[in-house]
Amino acid sequence: MRHAAFGFDLKRLDASFLADPFPLYRALREHDPVHRMPDGSFFLSRYDDCATVYRDPETWSSDKKVDFRPNFGDSSLYEHHTTSLVFNDPPYHSRVRKLLAPAFAPRALEALQPRIGILVDRLLDRAAARGGMDLIGDFAAAIPLQLIGDMLGVPDDERRPLRAWSLAILGALEPVLSAEQFERGTQAVDEFKSYLRDLVERRAREPSLDEGEILSKLIAAGKPSPAGRPEDRLTELELLHNCIFILNAGHETTTNLIGNGIDLLIRNPDAMQDLRENAELIATAVEEFLRVESSNQLGNRRAAKDTVLGGVAMPRGTYIHIGIGAANRDPAQFPEPDRLDIRRHPNRHLAFGTGIHACAGMSLARMEAQVAIGALVQRFATIERAGEFVRGGRARFRGFLQYPLRLA
Repeated sequence: MRHAAFGFDLKRLDASFLADPFPLYRALREHDPVHRMPDGSFFLSRYDDCATVYRDPETWSSDKKVDFRPNFGDSSLYEHHTTSLVFNDPPYHSRVRKLLAPAFAPRALEALQPRIGILVDRLLDRAAARGGMDLIGDFAAAIPLQLIGDMLGVPDDERRPLRAWSLAILGALEPVLSAEQFERGTQAVDEFKSYLRDLVERRAREPSLDEGEILSKLIAAGKPSPAGRPEDRLTELELLHNCIFILNAGHETTTNLIGNGIDLLIRNPDAMQDLRENAELIATAVEEFLRVESSNQLGNRRAAKDTVLGGVAMPRGTYIHIGIGAANRDPAQFPEPDRLDIRRHPNRHLAFGTGIHACAGMSLARMEAQVAIGALVQRFATIERAGEFVRGGRARFRGFLQYPLRLA
C-alpha cells in the first residue's frame, strides 16, 4: 500500500477505493500524510492536520469562487454553491449563518422531535407488515426528507422531486465532474429555484403558524429591518439558495448516517446486541457511526496566505483536501480506530467539522439518527441483509443507494 499512497490521486479513483477507502487512508497516514497530488493540491489524512485547518479560517479559506469556476462556469450550479452558507468566509458566512439560526434553534428542534418519533413508528409499522424494507428508500432517506419538507413548508404532494434534486446538486461536487453530472446538477438547481420562488410567494401571502416550519421565519429575515440595514436581511437569491442548502445538507448526510449506522450494526452483531440491551447507549453509538463511516468524507480549503501545515510549506493559494474519513480513523486520536465501539468516550470526531463552519444542522441530524436507529433496533429481534446492497459510488459522500433488509 506504500506505493498506492504515493500515487494517490482523487481524480483517478477506482471502484475498490469507492467501496472501501480506509486501507488507502491508512497508508496515506503512515507513509505520506500531507500528500501532494499531480494537480498540486494536498490531501490531509492525519487528525491533527485536519483539525488545525478547521480551526484557522483566517489562514484557510472556504470561499470557492475561484475553485468552482473551472467546473461550473457561469452556471446556476456556480451561483448556488457560491451563495450558500458552507462555501463562504466571514463576513458573508457570519451574516447568513446568523439569519439562518432560527431554522436550528432549540425551540424549532423541540417542535420537530415528536414528529420524528411518529414518522419513524409509521415507517417501521409498514416495514413490519411486509417483513422488511429497503433501508435507504423506505427509511433512511424518508426521514430527513419528511422533516426538511416540514421545515420548508413543502406540501406533502409536492415533495417527490426533492431527493432527486438534492442528489443531483451534491453529485456535482465530486472530485471529477462528468458532463452528465453537470447537466443534471444545473437542471436540478434551476428547477428547485423555480419551485421555491413559487413557494416563497405563497408563504409570504400566508405565513405558516407551524412552529416547526422555518421558511416563514426566513422570509421574515429577508424583509428590511426597522433600521434599514442590508446586513440584517437575506436577499431573494440568498433565501432561495440557502433553502436548497438546508435540504442538501440535511438530507444526504442524515440519510447516510442512518444507513451507515444500521450497516455497521449488522456487520458487528455484538454491538447490535449491546445496543438492544442498553438503549441508553444510542447517543454514543451514533457518534461512533459518524466516526467510523463518516457521511461526508471530504472537505476543502484554500490557503489565504503563506503557511506551514504538517511540516510542509504551502504558499498562498494552495488547495487542500481535508480527509475527514481518514482523520476519523487516526490511531493517534482514536485507540483501535477500525474497531466499532459504541461506548467510545471521548469521541472528538470531525464528521461535522469544527470551528466556525461546524455543521449548523448537527443537532437535528443527531436527533433523527438516535430516534430512527434506536427504534429500529428495539423493534426487531432480527435485522439482516436480504440481498446485495448498492453503494452510492461517490468519494465525498459515503452511503448506500439501496440496502434490502429482512426484519422479524
